[in-house]
Amino acid sequence: MAKRKTETFIKGSTSHRRTEGDYMGVLLDTVTLDDWRDVVAGALNLAKGGDSQARAWLAQYLVGKPETKAPTPLTVVVQQLNGVDPVVDKLAHKTITAIRFPGESWEEDVKTVIAAELAEKVTHSERDSTREPARLTDDFTEY
Repeated sequence: MAKRKTETFIKGSTSHRRTEGDYMGVLLDTVTLDDWRDVVAGALNLAKGGDSQARAWLAQYLVGKPETKAPTPLTVVVQQLNGVDPVVDKLAHKTITAIRFPGESWEEDVKTVIAAELAEKVTHSERDSTREPARLTDDFTEY
């Protein structure tokens, strides 16, 4: 068994461990696009033949996993009886809120203030990059 390289920091120490990136690099170097094409074609043939795991695997990559759970049949029936359509409600919510509270454009005001402050900071940092960096104590006195 190989010995782990131990690095010493200011306080304590830690052991170097392989990262996910190392393994991903080996995977990408080993599996060619033609290899992957064969794997996908094999999964497709299995899915067409009735393999539920192959169908699920393909669907996960092609369609993605649902972000929310599907409503229960009882919930759907109750919504239909009450004339409720959750998709329409979600799409109409922003417009209804804007009509209900017409003078409340604070979200856009906040975005405008933040954009202006960001532009000012970027301009300052571009100017400051040409001069000598400030010491730590100088940074605190500016604020």
